[in-house]
Amino acid sequence: MTEIEIQGKKIGSNHPPFIIAEMSGNHNQSLERALEIVEAAANAGAHALKLQTYTADTMTLDLSQGDFYISSSSSLWKDRSLYNLYQQAYTPWEWHKPIFDRCEELGIIGFSSPFDESAVEFLESLNVPCYKIASFENTDLSLIRIVAKTGKPMIISTGMASIAEIDETIRTVRESGCKDIILLKCTSSYPASPENTNINTIPNMKDLYKCLVGLSDHTFGTGVAVASVALGATIIEKHFTLSRADGGVDSVFSMEPKEMESLVIETKRAWQSLGKVTYGPTANEKSSLKYRRSLYVVEDMKAGEVFTKENLRAIRPGYGLPPKYYDILLGKKVIKDIKRGTPVSWNLI
Repeated sequence: MTEIEIQGKKIGSNHPPFIIAEMSGNHNQSLERALEIVEAAANAGAHALKLQTYTADTMTLDLSQGDFYISSSSSLWKDRSLYNLYQQAYTPWEWHKPIFDRCEELGIIGFSSPFDESAVEFLESLNVPCYKIASFENTDLSLIRIVAKTGKPMIISTGMASIAEIDETIRTVRESGCKDIILLKCTSSYPASPENTNINTIPNMKDLYKCLVGLSDHTFGTGVAVASVALGATIIEKHFTLSRADGGVDSVFSMEPKEMESLVIETKRAWQSLGKVTYGPTANEKSSLKYRRSLYVVEDMKAGEVFTKENLRAIRPGYGLPPKYYDILLGKKVIKDIKRGTPVSWNLI
């Protein structure tokens, strides 16, 4: 598959990278802020804005101990229950329509990641143009089957998934009627480090699963994303906020507006630079050929004199014979008087 179209926007290697701004919980439970994030994403040049559709109750149990408590010292969300975290991070369902409406007004695509069947039913009622499957749900084949049966394009993050698990997911999607699939290389750590991102997986993933590929990126900055485009990424997803200083569950590894603008610009430049395999001067380079070195007479010469290291040099510009003829011309007689600064040609000898 070389191209997928979502709401009139074409995605594939023949088009600039499709940039998704992930709002997640960075609205900080303010609809006004959520709408400001949409506007900032559009102004930065992002092509889509993504939400997450769940409630704390559809994600986990209201328990604050054992398996349901985050105790890892390396976690951004240490010393919190899962239920409490999702209560803070979720996007109220009644906000979805005004957020998607604002996306439409501003010319970007609004869609979401559903986390259970009720979320899919709700998003279908809003006629979303595509779906995202989060990394932590990429083995939930029941959910995947429900989403695939909508027939809409599916963007699937592959964080933590083995080859066998991705294969099982892809087969489930295709058997359930979805043909348009984009896999995102993803490292499910928050934030992720460049050395653990392994974007060389991108071309391998494309070859293995015969679908478009991209990157869901939790690293700082734009370097990893730009590099991924050179390896074939057609979609880049980044968490997005108005300001990291405002806090929020994902703010630490989220991009600010100026950074998102830079991401859009630099990934497009990376894509433009790929071009095709080519050698020799391009059309734009042909005018520069005159600045190459070439052979010139550098002292006045009389007819019958021979070329020597003193009167023949390879210098700029490039109107004389190529420098490769220098050794051949040494010792050859000239047939007429020659002024200093004359480009060498065969009719001089």
